[in-house]
Amino acid sequence: MATFSVHVTIENKPGISDPEGETILNDLVLKGTHETVSKIKTAKMLKFTIQEKDKESAQSKVKEICDDLRIYNPMVSKVTLDVFEN
Repeated sequence: MATFSVHVTIENKPGISDPEGETILNDLVLKGTHETVSKIKTAKMLKFTIQEKDKESAQSKVKEICDDLRIYNPMVSKVTLDVFEN
């Protein structure tokens, strides 16, 4: 068995409002700093360390865990899993 790091990034799907990102952007606009920034989107990241036989198994197991625990809402969230061998 090998050890893998699996990063799960959860963000809103396109078209779903992101109040936290909008608040951060508005603060920058009100302060008059960083005028080159036009959009900010927030996301949540979970980092798993897991032992599995290969990358595909590690990714599948972590996806199963996230689905079982209902960590995200599939109707509004886009989920990306990145797997790295340690």
